[in-house]
Amino acid sequence: MTAVATTGGSATLRPAPVVGLTDVAFGYDDRPVVSGVTLEIRAGERVAVLGANGSGKSTLVKGVLGLNQRMAGEVELFGHPAGRSRDRRWIGYVPQRQAPPSVVATVDEVVTTGRLLQRPWYARQNRGDRAAVARSLDTVDLAEMARRPVGTLSGGQLRRVLIARVLAGEPRLLILDEPTAGVDAAAQQALARTLGRIAAQGATIVVVTHDLDAFGPLFTRVVVMSGGRIAADQPAGPVAGQGPPEVGDVARDSAV
Repeated sequence: MTAVATTGGSATLRPAPVVGLTDVAFGYDDRPVVSGVTLEIRAGERVAVLGANGSGKSTLVKGVLGLNQRMAGEVELFGHPAGRSRDRRWIGYVPQRQAPPSVVATVDEVVTTGRLLQRPWYARQNRGDRAAVARSLDTVDLAEMARRPVGTLSGGQLRRVLIARVLAGEPRLLILDEPTAGVDAAAQQALARTLGRIAAQGATIVVVTHDLDAFGPLFTRVVVMSGGRIAADQPAGPVAGQGPPEVGDVARDSAV
């Protein structure tokens, strides 16, 4: 689906938003937590979702993912009504809290599981799968740890493994919920470098966070949640309209 924009009496077509929400309400056990939200996120945007605890920011992104109840409104993903499985495979999601794999596995083996949505369950791993896994490990700076057991990693390294697993599926939309929670400053800088590389590839990124400073000039837009509604939706300060940040810029600004 495409949207029609009219300029000077002539109609032009533009791609449908990656995420389109119209007057939605999301919640749990028939109790709305987020309501009256209308929001569009377009391809290539890097959006920070901010708000205090209980403001509804995590409920909002989980609603987009179909992980809670939708009580009102419309949700579209890639121009189609939400719920179509073929569209959901293009979304990569890294939750705030995710237990490390409970089996003995290497970094490479964990990241490889991210390819499962891109091929039939019975198909063997092929050259394309291996290349996607290798690219993902390079992006998160863990290629040299491919054979390490995940049980030996630090919290920040494990967080990057989980991001690599999602990237291996080659998503069109990447959603991360509080990726810097519980990790030290050095790990935050590594995460910022990782997201800078992903942004430089033109990815659409949505990050739920309480700390913009941790990511330097990554974001192009900031959405602020309060009381289950959008309180502000605006360009991300002086970086609005600029291209993806260089890796060095992200690392330097994150270290300040």
